[in-house]
Amino acid sequence: MKMTRILPVVAPVLLAATIMMTTASAPAQTTYQPKFKNDPARSDSEAAALGYMRTFLRAQKIYKKKNDHYATSLLDLAKTGSFTRRMVSTQRGDYTVKFTPHKEKDTFEILMVPKQIDATHRSFFAKVEGTNRRDDGAIRADDQKEADEHSPVLKVDAITGADARSPSP
Repeated sequence: MKMTRILPVVAPVLLAATIMMTTASAPAQTTYQPKFKNDPARSDSEAAALGYMRTFLRAQKIYKKKNDHYATSLLDLAKTGSFTRRMVSTQRGDYTVKFTPHKEKDTFEILMVPKQIDATHRSFFAKVEGTNRRDDGAIRADDQKEADEHSPVLKVDAITGADARSPSP
């Protein structure tokens, strides 16, 4: 009988103590670990977004070789190269895909926009016009606004570059 009176009082206290201990012992946010040499990403979310963009751009190149034009929808790209049907979804974790085909010109633009733009969630942009220009299809990044064709080309950060983040052998 006494146990039934004590349990409603003790259980919430034990639950609160457990939550506080778990929160206190949780490790501080760790720095991003590069996924490969010269990885330009600043977070796991950026690495996933950039991986999606690279896969998309490679699939478009393959699609163009096979069909003599670029795909005009994400669904058209499914099963091309490594681009899967699951990748047709425009919601990609912390990012949203914005794909704009220009069928009449056989060009396209792709934009990866984070839910919150900041230093570790930059916006990414690529435009392919089918020219042989060096920057055709280059991924551009911006941590202040949605990236566009005027944003700087994505490079490894000088301060947080892969060499500075990688452990020494």
